[in-house]
Amino acid sequence: MTNLILTSDILENASRHLDELSGHVFDVLKLSKPATIENALNLFKVISKLSPLVGNLLEFNTVDFLNSKNDFKKLGRWKRQDPGFPDTVFEGSIQPTPGFEIKAWFPLATEITARFKDSQNHFLQNQTKVAILAWLPENVIFGCPRIIGLQIVTGASVAKARDNHYHNPPDYLVLEPEDTTDRTSNLQQTNTNGYKFQGTPQEFKTAKKIVESWGKGQDKYQPTQEYQANLRTLISMYKYRLDTNYAKMDRIVHTGIEDFKARTLATTFNGMTVKEWGRLLSKGDDKTIAESFRTHLGIVNEPEKIIYKVRDDIDPVYGAKS
Repeated sequence: MTNLILTSDILENASRHLDELSGHVFDVLKLSKPATIENALNLFKVISKLSPLVGNLLEFNTVDFLNSKNDFKKLGRWKRQDPGFPDTVFEGSIQPTPGFEIKAWFPLATEITARFKDSQNHFLQNQTKVAILAWLPENVIFGCPRIIGLQIVTGASVAKARDNHYHNPPDYLVLEPEDTTDRTSNLQQTNTNGYKFQGTPQEFKTAKKIVESWGKGQDKYQPTQEYQANLRTLISMYKYRLDTNYAKMDRIVHTGIEDFKARTLATTFNGMTVKEWGRLLSKGDDKTIAESFRTHLGIVNEPEKIIYKVRDDIDPVYGAKS
């Protein structure tokens, strides 16, 4: 029976279950409702710092969620890998091993900051998908994390979109990792890197002629050893800078991811769209933000406690002393 089940079947079933998470509240962390407007204003300024922690917690709970489904129990078990790629793999008799790379996105931040650097060569068997989970506290700045949107795409499509977007020889090169298959698993390299040309204008003209000598269409990215050898020739001849911003998922122009971003930002959440909340919290003044907190989140100052002091010359029962 298991021999009839393919990697694609496992990934399709898991994707269907993960789609159920949209709107789901994870009781993994809870922020209390601010007691005052001032506390709320201070909280929203630091809320994004929770994103890495919540991202890890969502990974843990996503694995538990998948393992709770009956259609996987007789075939194997989902397991989180840390460290390792992808984040979650299905351990069992299914080969190649199905897996999900899970990326949590806090959409009130400026962008999807998660990176995706793995080589196209890693996805030749279409065994890995990428699940992007957009989350916010239930009440924008307080409550438990709620999944407000989810997008699942293939790892191969993300890697290809990234390489096509960045690679532009000789100005910008995407380089595959060196062959490390003979190393132990913890020392094997699968990440690509981006390099920006730093030579003189005259050197650039010469480098461009070298690229043209490769033949028509050779400026298009290829993860093959032969093509990578050409790129390494350029690296050895001219000065290039390692791009530390390379491979951020918000910048690779992947159609599925771009559509997901647009849908998420247009989602109405606690009386305003996510995009409106983001604009308000990043550019609004304290007075405007405070009013939105009152209107949409019910955050108001607690009534001040009135402390009565009895004057020495006043009798609390009969009034002024004679």
